Amino acid sequence: MGAMLSLEVPQDVLESARMSAADLKTELALALYAQQRLSIGKARELAGMSLWEFRQLLASRHIAPHYDENDLTEDIKALRELNRL
Repeated sequence: MGAMLSLEVPQDVLESARMSAADLKTELALALYAQQRLSIGKARELAGMSLWEFRQLLASRHIAPHYDENDLTEDIKALRELNRL
């Protein structure tokens, strides 16, 4: 992972939304993926989830998967890391 950027969100905003910082990152990842601004690989990374967990979350939110060449590359990479390919 490269450089990190911090984003300040007032605690009272999180409390009003009844969210944790992790919840906010997940919601941001979902929104950016739904807008096709992030690949599934980058979105799941932002959400701090495995590819399988993020796909399950997408399905539960009725967000259609966008599958392209980059996603295939990410899947192949994940399979190689699991020694399945």
